[in-house]
Amino acid sequence: MTEEEELRKAARRPVTLPARCRTAGGMRDDAIMSDISAEGCCIATRSLHLNIGARVVLKPEGLEAVSGVVRWIAGQRVGIAFDTPLYGPIVDHLSERHKVGFAAR
Repeated sequence: MTEEEELRKAARRPVTLPARCRTAGGMRDDAIMSDISAEGCCIATRSLHLNIGARVVLKPEGLEAVSGVVRWIAGQRVGIAFDTPLYGPIVDHLSERHKVGFAAR
């Protein structure tokens, strides 16, 4: 377990959830959320180059936009801490509907 994972308040749930990502400077790109918890998520984008501490707004498919800050970067993966935690049942719904390996009907 990494130090970052040990510091998390809640376990992240594996998902494959399409989203849009926008930086404070107005740059935008499609993103894929690969895990989620009430406090944050991990995303990957093709063209955005983010720095630790950068402010972002994520618009996951089927959800209102959520804002947050970049906490870590590992290659193409970026850890985002949400400014306001997501409501628990929302996280439950998203993790069930978009869990890894789930085929949308």
